[in-house]
Amino acid sequence: MKTELKAKFLQHLISKKKENEGFTLIELLVVVIIIGILAAIALPSMLNQASRARLAGAQNVAGAVNRAQQAYRLENTSFATNLTSLQIGTPSAQGYVVPAIAGNATKGQVQLAALDGQTDKSVTGCATADTAGTTTTSVTWTTAPSATAPTCP
Repeated sequence: MKTELKAKFLQHLISKKKENEGFTLIELLVVVIIIGILAAIALPSMLNQASRARLAGAQNVAGAVNRAQQAYRLENTSFATNLTSLQIGTPSAQGYVVPAIAGNATKGQVQLAALDGQTDKSVTGCATADTAGTTTTSVTWTTAPSATAPTCP
């Protein structure tokens, strides 16, 4: 009888399938570690997207002011010296404020300064005109914000 019991027990062990077992603790730990590493890699990139979106919004505002400066120059032969003259309302971008705009016969500038603590980049828009009346524009950003209008090249 004992040999018969041993034989059945051995037969049971041999026929036992792997799919009937669960995950081991080591397998679960490996999965958790892999997920942690992937999260550590992806998290900084995801957090940076909000500041990139604010910067893109500020660049769009600077571009809109540049286009308004070009239109103003076509009508008045000089660039506007304030936002009221442009008649575009008060442009705004989340996290930015327009503290300075300047203009003369050949250059129009706008400066969008970052609000405290939201971003460290300042956006500058420039519109220039040559002697033939052709206007060119540029929008750039810098990490050195200023409350005065920049000097365009």
